[in-house]
Amino acid sequence: MSSCSSMASLLITPPTATLQLKEDRMRVSPAITNPSSKIDQTGLRNSRRHGRCFVTKSKMTVEGDVLEKQSVSVQDKNDFGVVSVHHVGLLCENLERSLSFYQNLLGLEINEARPHDKLPYRGAWLWVGSEMIHLMELPNPDPLTGRPEHGGRDRHTCIAIRDVAKLKAILDKAGIPYTLSKSGRPAIFTRDPDANALEFTQVDS
Repeated sequence: MSSCSSMASLLITPPTATLQLKEDRMRVSPAITNPSSKIDQTGLRNSRRHGRCFVTKSKMTVEGDVLEKQSVSVQDKNDFGVVSVHHVGLLCENLERSLSFYQNLLGLEINEARPHDKLPYRGAWLWVGSEMIHLMELPNPDPLTGRPEHGGRDRHTCIAIRDVAKLKAILDKAGIPYTLSKSGRPAIFTRDPDANALEFTQVDS
């Protein structure tokens, strides 16, 4: 009996221990669960507020960086350094006939610095101001007949000149047909011996 009593006494929690546990819970729990704790609520609100601000600022910063990078990327993509039109390539059936038109009639000069022997076809480079026309003696895949009478309604090369009236007199003397600008501006349209449409528009000096 004495041994049983000793075992039972070990299993029964002493009243003092129960009281101590309750006191410990009372001391610990307010710091966690007491809704009236101003320090804890204020800290929680501040942490949440700061947390939201941090997330919002981070999101705005990230979105701003992305938009800025996208804008710069698009700008860089489109800005590849356009300077001017370097030259226009025109097909011709007979180089000598075309040179007679462009050199003798229009007064364009050959750019002798451009190589001709490196290409597998005959050709010539003609100065047009600081740009050029490249005549290429190659078969023309386009039809030479049935094209619009007015070169402004066809694929054409536009050359700026000082005096449309003087060019008109030159074309009249050579018997070369032409049309004037439909809008009334000082411009004249004609075709070379291979039906390539040319526009000559008058610009101020």
